[in-house]
Amino acid sequence: MSGDPVRVGVLSLHTSKETKAICNAIEALGHEPVWLRRENAAVSIEDGEVTIEPEVDVIANRMLLSNIEQPAEGLGLAHTFGRARPVLNDPSAVLTAMHKFASAVALAEAGVRVPDALLALSNDRLNEGRARFGEEGVYKTAIGTHGGGTWKIPLDEPVNPMVGNRQAFLQDLIDRDDARHHDTRVYVVGGEVVAAMNRYAPEGDWRTNVALGGDVEDATETLDEEVREMALDATETIGLDYAGVDLVQGYDGWYVLEVNPTAGFKGLFKASGRSPAPHIARLAIERGGGAVDDDSVAELSAVLDDSTPSCMPPQRRINDGQTTLIGYIEEVHVAGTQGSTQAFAKSDTGATRSSIDTKLAAEIGAGPIKSMTRIKSGSVKSGKARPVVDLVVGIGGEQHTVTASVEDRSHMEYPVLLGRDILQHYRVDVQRRADEGRDPESDEEEEEGSEE
Repeated sequence: MSGDPVRVGVLSLHTSKETKAICNAIEALGHEPVWLRRENAAVSIEDGEVTIEPEVDVIANRMLLSNIEQPAEGLGLAHTFGRARPVLNDPSAVLTAMHKFASAVALAEAGVRVPDALLALSNDRLNEGRARFGEEGVYKTAIGTHGGGTWKIPLDEPVNPMVGNRQAFLQDLIDRDDARHHDTRVYVVGGEVVAAMNRYAPEGDWRTNVALGGDVEDATETLDEEVREMALDATETIGLDYAGVDLVQGYDGWYVLEVNPTAGFKGLFKASGRSPAPHIARLAIERGGGAVDDDSVAELSAVLDDSTPSCMPPQRRINDGQTTLIGYIEEVHVAGTQGSTQAFAKSDTGATRSSIDTKLAAEIGAGPIKSMTRIKSGSVKSGKARPVVDLVVGIGGEQHTVTASVEDRSHMEYPVLLGRDILQHYRVDVQRRADEGRDPESDEEEEEGSEE
């Protein structure tokens, strides 16, 4: 290292292990991390001069935009900071990457192989094109994360161009029937491959995301040269400084599925023993005019330090008005592959998983069934086996894709139950009800408890 330490701002409003790891790596490399969060960040214009608080030399953009209802707000915030300071993962590139179809168009135009796909704004046009994808295809929301908003579906029934308030599209299903479904993730930083892993779908699912329980194995040293070049080309085409590139092999070769600007580190480190955090930290430090010892980066890469960094600002208090407040009874927007609707939902902090009534699930096309789960309740100690499906729930200005259980709730007042998978993001006021004025039959319902 030479000269003064570089102050690297890590722009991330969410508390993730990846952001913590990057901050810790910056400090371990002898420079100064600054976590830019709601608690401490501001941009000021005074007499034509732009200043950032806290002051930083360069910014690593870690804004997670794919799981919020209004990603344009977060994107605009990242653009604001990026106009004032050098930024890794320019927000314009992130916009292309986060919209899966826009990303596919950019890659196809650049000659990077992607699966055939169709996005249509009208119901008629989308369903006119169903037949070209065969009997079974992939149905995706254009914006999604952790495997949420992605379904493998039979194409004998119509699909909608929208899931909730998000655009959806059809895509070829690329698979090799003679092997357990898997794909390959290649993590690229600064034009170099840091590590790679093969990801295998969990039992009862076809999606390989680690967040969904997929298995992983190291592929760094055995990575096919074609796959390496495709990952590098895809990252460069989108314009990202660092990304996780997902590829899948069909009988006729390899395809790029997605280029993820905020790909997780956990599965990659588990598989390869290599962390991208110090590589991202080095790139940011060098972009800010600093220098880093290569041996230190290699040494730190063998450890994933996602402990709470020293630069984390004091946490905001729960009553500061920034954590959204919802009621005991809320009106929510629920969406599946064939429709969406508004419904009243009951908040239950004792339930691990959200649930939806069987009839309502059928009406909106929630599914297909991913697996079965056994739920314990107060009156049935042995538990009940219930199917589990993907469900998109809009509430409090946010949109969540969760794996909800399906049950007959016709004897209950509310067709949707909100469990901790959603409630963890909110404060709940048990005296507040969105159904004020209604005459509920009874609140004495048998609700879910915990999963076995």
